[in-house]
Amino acid sequence: MIVSVAQEQQDAVNAGSADSGGGALFAHVTREPRLSDKVADMMLETILSKRLRVGERLPSERELGEQFGVSRTVVREAVRALVAKGIIEARSGSGLRVAAVDASAVSESMSLYLRGGEFNFENVHEVRTHLETHIAALAAERATEEDAAQIRSVHERMTSERSDIDAAARDDLEFHRLIAVATHNELYLVLMDSIGNALIDIRRENLGSGSTPMTLEQHARILDAIEAHDPHAARAAMEAHLDGVATFWRERSRHAAAAGAAES
Repeated sequence: MIVSVAQEQQDAVNAGSADSGGGALFAHVTREPRLSDKVADMMLETILSKRLRVGERLPSERELGEQFGVSRTVVREAVRALVAKGIIEARSGSGLRVAAVDASAVSESMSLYLRGGEFNFENVHEVRTHLETHIAALAAERATEEDAAQIRSVHERMTSERSDIDAAARDDLEFHRLIAVATHNELYLVLMDSIGNALIDIRRENLGSGSTPMTLEQHARILDAIEAHDPHAARAAMEAHLDGVATFWRERSRHAAAAGAAES
């Protein structure tokens, strides 16, 4: 008896299904990266490996095309992607150069991500609590007299500017930034700036709603613990402060929601 090709294929599918226990017969087809993406990845790897340093000029598009064995269009797309990421800068009249990765640019990107998306206070607060309690403890261990003096100066300025909500909010932000500075680990400051800038509106609203006395009192306890070089007290004081901020914000949000519902 002659078996048709279609029947053979069906038998093979059935056999495969039996062998795989009913699983998928074929794996997903993977999509190959575009040529420009491959070129961009290779250029990035060269920069990260320090074979090209900050400020150093890159070959021209024509030379890059010859080295990679691709068209200038592909190179142009790869360069455009790296420029968008801030890895390469295109200077008029001087070609392409490796850009310095500035800490403020990293913080700004993260801050824009937090502020531009659907803001979730609880998620940000969770991360902030883990970060800032640890930072406070480290600051208590590592702060110099100058560090402590700068933190106290901002605390006193916020006290004197308490009636100016915008100024007090900026002072509040700077108080927390200087605690991160006192860790003498610049990465903490980058992370703090990323989150802190995203919370500036919450700072204004909380302070404008009457949280200033509570905030100043809690700041004073954090500062005292740092000046005493007591990491456990600093961690506890920061945790209590952030819990107070979160409670105040939740209560305010609840009242605002209730008022909105009543008006509608």
